[in-house]
Amino acid sequence: MTASGLRERETVLEVAGREVAITNPDKVFFPQAGHTKLDLAKYYVAVAEGALRGIAGRPIVLKRYVDGAEGEPFFQKRAPAQHPDWIETVELRFPSGRTAREIVVRDAAQLLWIVNLGCIDLNPHPVRADDLEHPDELRVDFDPGPGVRWDDVRRVALIVRDLLDEHGLRGWPKTSGSRGMHVNVRIERRWSFDQVRRAALALAREVERRAPALATSQWWKEERHGVFLDYNQNAKDRTVASAWSVRPTPDARVSMPLAWDEVADCDPAAFTLVTAPARMAERGDASAGIDAAAGSLDSLLELSAAQEAAGLGDAPWPPHYKKQDDEPPRVAPSRRKHAASALVTVAKAEHKEDALAGLERWKARHPEAAGRLQVDDVLVDSMRGRSSTWTRIRVNLRHVPEGERPAEEPPDPDYDPWRGSRAPKTRSSS
Repeated sequence: MTASGLRERETVLEVAGREVAITNPDKVFFPQAGHTKLDLAKYYVAVAEGALRGIAGRPIVLKRYVDGAEGEPFFQKRAPAQHPDWIETVELRFPSGRTAREIVVRDAAQLLWIVNLGCIDLNPHPVRADDLEHPDELRVDFDPGPGVRWDDVRRVALIVRDLLDEHGLRGWPKTSGSRGMHVNVRIERRWSFDQVRRAALALAREVERRAPALATSQWWKEERHGVFLDYNQNAKDRTVASAWSVRPTPDARVSMPLAWDEVADCDPAAFTLVTAPARMAERGDASAGIDAAAGSLDSLLELSAAQEAAGLGDAPWPPHYKKQDDEPPRVAPSRRKHAASALVTVAKAEHKEDALAGLERWKARHPEAAGRLQVDDVLVDSMRGRSSTWTRIRVNLRHVPEGERPAEEPPDPDYDPWRGSRAPKTRSSS
């Protein structure tokens, strides 16, 4: 790499056989640390091998910080109309039905060109430009809630590692560059976005089942605790900051790939724009083998099917996505029309064993509430029908804090002994 000044407010860096102009090179992008736009560009040259591994061949959303890390960024999906002929683009179709041509980066020169636009972190899609409908990466995004300790984030990451291993997949961990972590999983390009998301949801639910005090898969913030595993980051059109990305933090922290044996005692503050190039030079890229480790989602999708059979259907999607057929209400629990009551009917069945199976499905959907139930909180009632008895099961949520009580749902199963005839005139016992 060579650098030379062409004009007063421009520096040219030569990289990958091209000259790339960095405009306003002395503009301070990280006021507290004092790093300039040119410092950011030189960082990406130094770690280009690792940075490109996370973005090469992928359409990328431009998250532009034209006023530096402390300014308000804007997302630009469409490639600028004026761009060099050596900048590649590809047309994407979004869930909204709209389309846009996004930039595809393949070398360090193209990388520097988007950095010059004000991109601090890099936000690629989980697909390659030659197949936009089949992701090759499942992304596990750890979103710690307020007050969650970094140690808890690491503990959840190790549970994810073991679970992935059980399902024949290898996870590649990295710090997020903020308070969380990411684990990327390279997969074969055989599944749709919806299937990859469903596999990620199954993974999140199983982690929650194994470590209910540490992790959650609940979409609504009012229902969360601990570390949220954001399965919706695998929905189409979602992007996540890639490995070696600088994040817009005061210390210019980096999303650093790690070996698994580093996770237990790593300090995310140790990886910055200043320190990361030395790590790359000394140790290389901890995720260097990711492209050779593409695995199958078959086992995770089998787990998803088993969860669905137990009563765990789809989970909420982000607001701007089309409502799915089996998606639960896309309304926060506290804002639903019917407030949660202490006594709810969960099953009505012709046969007792069917009602008990419905109770187990309810418990699987609401594991936290189920864990608080006492023996006498489950009411199994033998009800008189036209010519025989049927079974109703109710649960008393008196031991569940009112703000955490699940809203009443249609009973499962929902047997009606009076279907086809007139029900007797009696007071309701529910």
